Amino acid sequence: MKRLTGRWRIVEMDLWDQDAIDLVGPGYIEVDQDGTGEFGFIAVRGWMDCRWGTRDGRPLVEFSWDGDDEGDEISGRGWAVLGDGDVLTGHLFIHRGDDSAFRATPFSHANPRDWQ
Repeated sequence: MKRLTGRWRIVEMDLWDQDAIDLVGPGYIEVDQDGTGEFGFIAVRGWMDCRWGTRDGRPLVEFSWDGDDEGDEISGRGWAVLGDGDVLTGHLFIHRGDDSAFRATPFSHANPRDWQ
């Protein structure tokens, strides 16, 4: 079964457009084989504690996270599942705050927006 490990470029979120997602740098989510990970979008950065599973026969990662938003401590939870065409879809929840679905694709050296 294919794993979700690696660095993924956030290309869509329900609540924010691409310019907002990439405010500080390219929006991303990264999942490591050791069960940790991190993500960043707008001015939010989070460090993840991951658990592996499957959903409808597809690789899944569920995670809790803590991080910061412009220096303010925040935390939450989320999940992501690997879909067709190497597209990662999921949902990110900020404790007592916003939540948004997201879609991500593998980072590409060919796409200049990935390496702003």
